[in-house]
Amino acid sequence: MSIMEARVIHASIARPWHNVYAFAANPLTMSRWASGLSDGLRRDGDAWLTSGPLGEARVRFAPPNDFGVIDHLVTMPDGRQVNNAMRVVANGDGAEVMFLLLRQPSMSDADFERNAQWVMKDLRTLKELMERDDHGPEG
Repeated sequence: MSIMEARVIHASIARPWHNVYAFAANPLTMSRWASGLSDGLRRDGDAWLTSGPLGEARVRFAPPNDFGVIDHLVTMPDGRQVNNAMRVVANGDGAEVMFLLLRQPSMSDADFERNAQWVMKDLRTLKELMERDDHGPEG
């Protein structure tokens, strides 16, 4: 049995957790904060499609839930699957958003660090969007 190296990347957001979850879990708003989805997501049956540098990927999300779970399975163009665990939980009156980054078997140290920085950048963007005075994501 092999276990991948894991890193929890998180951000505290000064908005109620359920507001953060509703925005972050919506595939139609993800392109506003998840830079890897800059081309957006397109519905394809019970999954979503996105285009990226490696081609078209298929994304399946956990169903809407009351637990803040935004887990998603990404199937790459070569058939490789990557499980991404993501949660939004209450943190006082605000929220904590956590993403579990798993180091894939062929990933170098530099690639793993680059991916971690990318996820942190995306979580910072989500935080900025959610904490705007006008509460932009709700509109």
